[in-house]
Amino acid sequence: MKILTNIITIVLVSTLVSCGDEGQQMPPNTVGGGGVLPPSPPVSSPASFDTLVFEDQFANGSLDRSIWNVVGPDFWVNNEQQAYIDSSDTIFFEAATGSEDDAVLVLKPEWREGYPTPTGRIVDFVSGRINSRNKLDVTYAKVSARIRMPDAQGVWPAFWLLGYGSWPNSGETDIMEYVGEKAWTSSALHGPGYSGGESIGARNNFEDGAEVSDWHIYTVERRTEDVRFFVDEEEFFRVTRAEVEERGEWRFDRAQHLILNFALGGNYPQGVNGVNSPYPGLPAATVEAIKANEISMEVDWVRIWE
Repeated sequence: MKILTNIITIVLVSTLVSCGDEGQQMPPNTVGGGGVLPPSPPVSSPASFDTLVFEDQFANGSLDRSIWNVVGPDFWVNNEQQAYIDSSDTIFFEAATGSEDDAVLVLKPEWREGYPTPTGRIVDFVSGRINSRNKLDVTYAKVSARIRMPDAQGVWPAFWLLGYGSWPNSGETDIMEYVGEKAWTSSALHGPGYSGGESIGARNNFEDGAEVSDWHIYTVERRTEDVRFFVDEEEFFRVTRAEVEERGEWRFDRAQHLILNFALGGNYPQGVNGVNSPYPGLPAATVEAIKANEISMEVDWVRIWE
């Protein structure tokens, strides 16, 4: 991991943030805390983001906990079917074909029948979720990750940004969400007046011959007057501030932190695939693939430019 300048907001703390720091039993994609952070001072939107200010290549064989928090099993949202745990079974590093430096971060769901969470919820799966809350924030920037995901219906890996305060007032930038439909991923903005099923979003449909199980670079550019989404450096969706303000308040002029997670089933996959059994949004074939240790999300690197 390299921090190349101090332009982005980085808060290094002297002790590790405890697991489950994003709160307990909250509405979808919510963090705890008070009000929303104020907007950043107005700046001119750059013509391009060409200064690399942060890079994590996950090449050291361990998670840099000065940047990344690990979320624990007290956290649950969206009727997801897993519990998150801080374990080398679900968050680890290994060599991978096609990676740029022969090492990747792996978020991997595992079968753990009857796993009890601290809140009393019983689940059959555990998985990994990391975030940079209170350690690494971005406001106006280009944020990218190179990711490879499995061909498995009902999985729900994601790469996204989340603001501070109660959701959806906090604002949320979904750089990439995938619900197991290998031909497409989705991106969206959430905020007051445009959240959940009413979010402002679009699908990226892969060209013939390309699938989500290939390596792809997922990117967002957050600017003063618009937010732009890219896959493999090709822009496929742009939302302007004026368009958002027709629905509600603009929430993309203030700090948000990074999140990488691998969820299973739940509201979004079920809404797409209609699967009810054996788990909401998660079909039997994917369950068997998880039991066979065939399912994971690989992250080659995360980079931020300003």
